[in-house]
Amino acid sequence: MPTPNISQDPMYQLLRNDNVPAFNKAREEGKTCDLRGCDLRGLDLRNINLKGMDLTDAYFRGSDLRGIDFRGCRMDGVSLADAKISGCFFPSSLPAQEILLSVSHGIRLRDQAQ
Repeated sequence: MPTPNISQDPMYQLLRNDNVPAFNKAREEGKTCDLRGCDLRGLDLRNINLKGMDLTDAYFRGSDLRGIDFRGCRMDGVSLADAKISGCFFPSSLPAQEILLSVSHGIRLRDQAQ
């Protein structure tokens, strides 16, 4: 299992500092951010715009993800252990059982579309 990465990317640092609105604004302005393998544990990410992002191997343990639309995101290897996921949309290639096992037991998602 890859070790979660604490990136120095300025946009990633916005998330680490609980500034989701600034992250979304930067994305709207065309800035990019690489969240593959990033440590996003314990963060409140409600209202984040992750449209089309590659989240491969991202670590969301204990994060508040309520209402996030993950459709169109790459999620292979993502961990959702103890995350709050109510109201989320997930890629249709991820079976509900896979998502529940990740939340309850911390298994890494195996996205069938990959």
